[in-house]
Amino acid sequence: MRIPRLGNYAAVALLLGFASPAFAQLMIVGNDQKVKLENGNNNMQPPGHDTLSIIDTSKPADLRIIATIPMDNTIAGPPTNLAITPNRELALVANSLKAVEKDGKLGTEPDNRLFVVDLKANPPAVIATLNLGKQPSGLAINAAGTMALVCNRADGTISVLSINGKDVKVADTVTVGDPKDAVSAVAITPDGKTALAVKSAVGKVAVLNIDNGKANYDKKNDLPANNYPYNVAITPNGKLALIANTGNGGSSDGNADTVSVVDLEAKPIRVVDHITVGDSPEGLAISPKGNLAVTIEARGSNRSKDTWYYHPGGAVGVLRIDGKHVTHVGDVTVGALPEGAAFSADGGYLYVGNFMDSDLSVLRVSGNQVTDTGHRFKLPGQPASMRAGPQ
Repeated sequence: MRIPRLGNYAAVALLLGFASPAFAQLMIVGNDQKVKLENGNNNMQPPGHDTLSIIDTSKPADLRIIATIPMDNTIAGPPTNLAITPNRELALVANSLKAVEKDGKLGTEPDNRLFVVDLKANPPAVIATLNLGKQPSGLAINAAGTMALVCNRADGTISVLSINGKDVKVADTVTVGDPKDAVSAVAITPDGKTALAVKSAVGKVAVLNIDNGKANYDKKNDLPANNYPYNVAITPNGKLALIANTGNGGSSDGNADTVSVVDLEAKPIRVVDHITVGDSPEGLAISPKGNLAVTIEARGSNRSKDTWYYHPGGAVGVLRIDGKHVTHVGDVTVGALPEGAAFSADGGYLYVGNFMDSDLSVLRVSGNQVTDTGHRFKLPGQPASMRAGPQ
């Protein structure tokens, strides 16, 4: 069945089974159908089939898709290009790359669009499209639900968005680096006063001070990360930040990588540790309980089978958080080319998006133990990004 381009949301959502998500625990998943990975090769497919799935997680062991709507999406960039507002009324979804045809061949180029989705509409629908900087990628919404920050990866800026009910506007643009710095992902502290944004290509983490809806940046406050910082998350208590360093320009190479630990209570804030994890930890999520974090590692699962570091599946690296001490306590194998991850609201389950398998691995969380339930939740596309909500 051909899914229509942006516009006919109601028909598609109803066809796929919509029920009102007004009081549901939600997760959103961006599905990219433009890239088909075969034996290590990226083969471009005709555009127009990307979607956003809205999933009810109120029963954590029994997920249910309540709507899937057409929406341009891409696997390029950290799997955090989308988020849900704290009141669960809106979803914001950025699209970093768009499909283009050049000399008779399909390819991609930087996009600048961010879609605003009304989650309470019946069915959910895009109600606005904003134009941001070049290649909008990782984004974050503050705990008050009044501000969002979006990293524009190809122009070295962060777009500051104001949120007032269902009205989302571009309030400011803050320069935090050069275009070549690759500003990729951002996280905001629970008190809304500080944000961290990774500058992947230069191994730095920008620190922004937030006051009265404005984000201010001073290059002197940049933190050092490790090899190609690509994702960032902050603990629910606001005491620590974790930086996932993917190495090798953001892709698998068979070597171990790291997670940098940032003490947000130190004055000035600083990197206090580096934890060794597996190859290419692109996805990163912290449990709502604050006791665990997970890295989502490709481990060569998207490479050709004759590559020396090829594995048929990626992995979840499990990190225990004890105060400000972080340790790697285990690994769980998941599907091919895992990208994003999200915890259930009670922290009892973890969902991991397997891009090449078009499904979610459903993992059980008990204390510091994460185990595979063996259940795979099928999706209508290839999961490139995902977030539970609210953050």
